[in-house]
Amino acid sequence: MSGEYLAFLALALVAITGGVLMLNLTKVVHMVIALVFTFISIAGLYVLLSAEFVAVVQVLIYSGAVTIMMLFGIMLTRHQEEEGEKTTTGGFWRKALTAIAVFAFGIAVYLGVYHLDFGEETVHLHENNTEQIGMALYSHYAIPFEIASVILLVALVGAIILAKKDDEGAPKP
Repeated sequence: MSGEYLAFLALALVAITGGVLMLNLTKVVHMVIALVFTFISIAGLYVLLSAEFVAVVQVLIYSGAVTIMMLFGIMLTRHQEEEGEKTTTGGFWRKALTAIAVFAFGIAVYLGVYHLDFGEETVHLHENNTEQIGMALYSHYAIPFEIASVILLVALVGAIILAKKDDEGAPKP
């Protein structure tokens, strides 16, 4: 049992636990924290695969920007906290079915990986990862990259317009 294998097991366990917690927690801020644990552990898995650039992008974009945007979205929206009776009907069955589903998924992944054959061909994967990504992105995929940036800009402008329309209808204090 090597250190890389132990690191994989630890990171995979944190990622799965974060995902399950995100689905089962009731407070949205706690869900976001569980999501951050999942994102960071996935970045660790990318490091184990020698994809350092993808790991850094995972931390910067998902763990940083997306999580902060989700928290701002939670904080800036109006919530009507209603204190009422919390129904616990099906709570045990929900947790039991979730545990069974996670266990079945783990078995399916294990069986799929156990019988997987990649062949014997050697490839140089770990040489100049960032340079190879940059060359492919700005030579072969320059137009799709620019189209994606324009689509993101249009989405940002649309979100600002929708937010301004919501503010116009709201009563001023």
